[in-house]
Amino acid sequence: MRAAVILLSVLASAAMTGSAWGHGSGNQKAEKNPAQAVEEKPFGRPGDPRKVVHTIRIEMRDEMEYLPNGLRVKAGETVKFIVRNSGRVMHELVLGTMEELKAHAELMRKHPGMEHDEPHMVHVPPGRTGTLVWQFTRPGAFYYGCLLPGHFEAGMVGIVRVRAN
Repeated sequence: MRAAVILLSVLASAAMTGSAWGHGSGNQKAEKNPAQAVEEKPFGRPGDPRKVVHTIRIEMRDEMEYLPNGLRVKAGETVKFIVRNSGRVMHELVLGTMEELKAHAELMRKHPGMEHDEPHMVHVPPGRTGTLVWQFTRPGAFYYGCLLPGHFEAGMVGIVRVRAN
């Protein structure tokens, strides 16, 4: 009964924030269209590819790690992430607060077949590369993680430290 109450509260929270969680097939467009979703999140909003300040390359590995696993950017910057999966299994990069990532990871453990395609996440099949453009709008510590069942729990998480201008 307690698990059902927790699941309902997580789903209600997702509905209130306008997010649907799950995982797609990795066949999304190379870059998200910022006009598709302009919803402001605590960690920023979809970035305009024409306003990219710099590009950050991240490797995802089957050792359940990102290289690098720590980044620094300035508030207001629009960053293009080029995310390469050098492993043999599907990986993803999902931006969020630690609280959001933990809740999403828990939901994924219970419902591993869910589907979604949000502008703050990129799903990358083995040997492939994906991109994500994001604008970090406020200072703070935010995170990126692979929320496929077992990956986040194994330590596949990184931090983005956003400093004030």
